[in-house]
Amino acid sequence: MYRYLIFISVFLFFGCAQTQQSPSIYDYTVNDINGNKFDFSTLEGKKVIIVNTASNCGFAYQYGELEELYQKYKKDGLEIVAFPSNDFNKLEPGTNEEIEKFCKDNYNVSFWLMEKSSIKGKDMIDIYKYLTNKSLNGLMDSKVGWNFQKYLVDEKGHLVKYIPAKVSPLDTSIVNWIVANN
Repeated sequence: MYRYLIFISVFLFFGCAQTQQSPSIYDYTVNDINGNKFDFSTLEGKKVIIVNTASNCGFAYQYGELEELYQKYKKDGLEIVAFPSNDFNKLEPGTNEEIEKFCKDNYNVSFWLMEKSSIKGKDMIDIYKYLTNKSLNGLMDSKVGWNFQKYLVDEKGHLVKYIPAKVSPLDTSIVNWIVANN
């Protein structure tokens, strides 16, 4: 009888463990820059770069580099999702409308722009909780260090790694990740 119970317990444990889905960005919904719902599950099967941005930051030129990267690799399934944030030195004071105008007028941005969001601290939005907490993403803990920190997410919606703000979006480490297995 005890062997039977142990067998059933082991079977149920491993059976459930195999059917559990890994955490992914596909479980999250946010608002885009115009206030419309954006469901990350629409990006299934694509490589995604999630980046926090700020128009008045010294790294704002990376908007142009992100757009260049997007134009070159969107046909290969790359998506870029930007979250403007005022969390670092108040370098994104504008409204969503002002941020969108700045991005379009100065960098002709065509990748996804989300609404201005908090990406650190007690008001952190859920997608950034996922990106920065190992207990949610299954890979690693991290902190957003500055504007234009980039999180790389694979075609299955899983976090792969993050790239510090000072690293250009055109860096070979990012390009090599995009073209791998394409």
